[in-house]
Formats: sequence, structure tokens, C-alpha cells
Amino acid sequence: MGDTIKLIAKDGFELSAYRASPEGTPRAALVLCQEIFGVNHHIRSIADGCAEEGYLAIAPALFDRIERAVELGYGPQDRPKAMELVGKTQMDSALHDVGAAIEVAGKSGKVGVLGYCWGGTVAYAAACRLGGISAACGYYGGGIAKMRDERPKVPLILHFGEYDQHIKMTDVEAIKRARPEVPVYIYPADHGFNCEERSSYNEASAELARTRTLTFFAENLV
Repeated sequence: MGDTIKLIAKDGFELSAYRASPEGTPRAALVLCQEIFGVNHHIRSIADGCAEEGYLAIAPALFDRIERAVELGYGPQDRPKAMELVGKTQMDSALHDVGAAIEVAGKSGKVGVLGYCWGGTVAYAAACRLGGISAACGYYGGGIAKMRDERPKVPLILHFGEYDQHIKMTDVEAIKRARPEVPVYIYPADHGFNCEERSSYNEASAELARTRTLTFFAENLV
């Protein structure tokens, strides 16, 4: 179902991306923004799941500017590397690379942006700063609170865990106050609750968030 493609950002940088294609004509397209662990097995599985729902899914490798082919796990041995890489990655550069994925994805119809963890923050930034998209969704983006004064240009929904050890609920409440037009869903779960490969995985919360996300994109990418 999936393959690796090359993208060219507007500044000329070439990066790789994982592409999952549905059977038949795509209903629309989704650009997936990775966690701090790269385009790993989990992100590819999300892309595959989106393809099963009829979407063309493209997950650009947003760390390629720093180090290519990054694929980390969720154990303590990989976290320092993940933090080092995200610390070296500039948001403007990441958005150039997301933009390259949007351009390719747009050939299949309307485009939504979907991000997890750090990618949730990237998805929020894309909704505020990039063209070519019709909707966006972010899961537990820790940097969104600092960007809350930026107004999304497209419909957006956000998902957070009530017991997130990395994102304070005061920050989530600040987002809700600053952006009352954005639906913010809160789940009885920790950070990373959508990921089956994390100890914080919460099946009930993940399934509810997935249902809301798919409904949201079905309504906004028609």
C-alpha cells in the first residue's frame, strides 16, 4: 500500500516522504506531520489507515534537513536523539517541507493536514501560515499554546489528554480562551494516547479521537 517518494521544497531542498495510496480514486488527501520520532512504524501505520479510509496520505520526513531516514522508537534510549533532532529543526523549514507535501497531495483533491505530538504543533502552524489546505487537526501539540494568538485560516480541531505529563491543562485552557472558534477535545488520557506502541496508549480515547477526526475531514474535504 505504501511507498517512498521524493519531494522538492520551495527552497530547493529534496526530502523523502512515505505515501500510502487508497484503492481507486482518492476521496481527498492528507498530509501527516510526524512526532519527534521521525516517520516511523507508527506514522506509516496511520498513513496506511488513512488510505484504507479512501485518502491519499503523505508523511514528509521533516528531519531530513538534519539527518535522513530517521526512525526512532518510544523507549528511553531513543528520546535523547529525538529531542536533539527536534531542537535543531526550524519551524519555517518544516513548513517548507509540509508545503511540498501539500503541493503533491493537492493533485488528488482537497488537502487536510494531520499531526501528532510535535507534528500537532506543525499542523497548527500549517493551518495558520500555509495555503493549499482545507482543514487541519492536531493531536497533543505541546507548542500550540505559544502560538495561540495566530489565527487558523482553515477549519481546525485539536485533541489533548487530560493527564498529559508534557502539556499543562492550563495551556490547553489558554488555547480554548484564545481560539474559541476551534473545537478542543480533552480525553482522560496521557500524552501520546493515540499510539499503540507507547505505554500511554488509551484505546477508548484513541478510537473516539479517530472517529471525530475522520468525521471532521469528511465534512471539510468534500
